[in-house]
Amino acid sequence: QVQLVESGGGLVQAGGSLRLSCAASGRTFRNSAMGWFRQAPGKEREFVGAIEPDDYSTYYADSVKGRFTISRDNAKNTAYLQMNSLKPEDTATYYCAVARSSSYSTSKSWYDYWGQGTQVTVSS
Repeated sequence: QVQLVESGGGLVQAGGSLRLSCAASGRTFRNSAMGWFRQAPGKEREFVGAIEPDDYSTYYADSVKGRFTISRDNAKNTAYLQMNSLKPEDTATYYCAVARSSSYSTSKSWYDYWGQGTQVTVSS
């Protein structure tokens, strides 16, 4: 059974940093793009960023570009989201997801497997 488990969320002050992890089990995802999304209360789940498996190319939403960094360790079947210079508007539940191919997409429907989410709260 495929499982994605996020960890690393928590409460942080504005300007602080957090590092989220997404550990995958049940099958290898070394050939799949991996994405990060977030959902704030009352809002749609939105694309944060993604990383492709071949050359580790990364892509980010404009709202996080320059502050967030995605990486992956294929040997550990794990992806990471390093979040720096956090803002209160970054407060949300963060989800990792595995794409159906090696290409990324900003669309939620492109991703077949999802984690349960981890809460990030940024206080002002």
